[in-house]
Amino acid sequence: MNFQDYFLLKQDREDERLVIANITQGISFRGANVWILITAIFIASLGLNVNSTAVIIGAMLVSPLMGPITGMGLAVGIYDLDLFKRAFKNFVVATVVSIVTATLYFLISPYRAVQSELLARTEPTLYDVLIAFVGGAAGIIALCVKDKGNVIPGVAIATALMPPLCTAGFGIATGNLAYFAGAFFLYFINTVFIALATLVGVRLMKFKTQHFIDEHRATIVHRSIIAIVLLTMIPAGFMTWRILERSYFSSQVNIFMRDNMQWDNTQVITHNVGADSTLSVVVVGRDVTQQEIDAAQQALNKTKALKGYELRVLQGTETDKMTFKDNAFGDELFVGDHARKLLETTAGENKKMKDELATYQQYDVLTPKVAKEIKAFMPMVESVSMARMLITTTDSLSSQHLVTAIVQTKSPLSTTDQHRLRQWLEARVETDSLRLIVQ
Repeated sequence: MNFQDYFLLKQDREDERLVIANITQGISFRGANVWILITAIFIASLGLNVNSTAVIIGAMLVSPLMGPITGMGLAVGIYDLDLFKRAFKNFVVATVVSIVTATLYFLISPYRAVQSELLARTEPTLYDVLIAFVGGAAGIIALCVKDKGNVIPGVAIATALMPPLCTAGFGIATGNLAYFAGAFFLYFINTVFIALATLVGVRLMKFKTQHFIDEHRATIVHRSIIAIVLLTMIPAGFMTWRILERSYFSSQVNIFMRDNMQWDNTQVITHNVGADSTLSVVVVGRDVTQQEIDAAQQALNKTKALKGYELRVLQGTETDKMTFKDNAFGDELFVGDHARKLLETTAGENKKMKDELATYQQYDVLTPKVAKEIKAFMPMVESVSMARMLITTTDSLSSQHLVTAIVQTKSPLSTTDQHRLRQWLEARVETDSLRLIVQ
């Protein structure tokens, strides 16, 4: 047995006419299929709403959306214009029904928070293109063999046609056109590349193409199908190029951040590429020196994809004023809601810690001045120590902050002198909760 025999499909192939009949049967969207689609959309919308991956997977298993898409790929592969018209018509109907259903759900749903499962469907990547194509290839192979196993459900889950449509409905319901555009873009990419994989599979397996008695009609059909394929593939090709461009740019930014934005005792919270050719980096912890920033800028200038970009490091109080602008691709590639919330929380905690530290450190500066002034009217005082301390009672375990002053003298102070010293210290350090200890 030759090695190549392991890859031959002849012994497992289903009858070609039966394959075409099965795919053609799955194209139709009438009666039960429409209602199954509507329930699947509701299930997927609920899953996105409550951020449940299991529910979303269940919706994808129920959904009959793969039928018309596979049908379009088959129709192009065998030059069947009538089949393509039917498949395309049912595809449009299914798409419209899905988006309308999802929109109605999110309009009546009281909970419209943007969850991670929903956000994942708003920004297509190169991996989505590859998943759609490979998933479509697995689908057409499964449809053409006798033992289909669990391949078709797996393809439905992997290519994920339902969640993008539901996200598009969410975008319409909430008036967020960016979500609608991103999600519908993902749905379009999945559709085109599943159909393309089906077309390639049909051609490689040498399905019989349509033969026409009228040569003129055959020419028209062939040209029409070629025109449809080109009109479909041109925008898909453009979108794929944009995805490749974005993926490359994103990888270059991540490589630059990994190699040049790591400093001791400093944490990079997030970064954003602005449309004004700036790379804004938000850091907390130790302040980054200008020398370190200049070195990073030089490395930035040497990065091909980021040449001409200006590095802006936001740290300390600057993070409170940070606003993120759209990047060069017209959307926010690198900053999401989670990053913003993390930034706000970190900036708030950072400010609180600085305020508390300043409160404690002020007595380090104030104590030498107080010692010098006290000597002028109480020469018997030898030393002064002051600090802000937390006092906790052992009975009630109640706590309060007190300014504690420890004064050492050459000779004991009278009650009157102690009272006068306490009043002077309270006025000098501007507090009404001072504990004086005289030694």
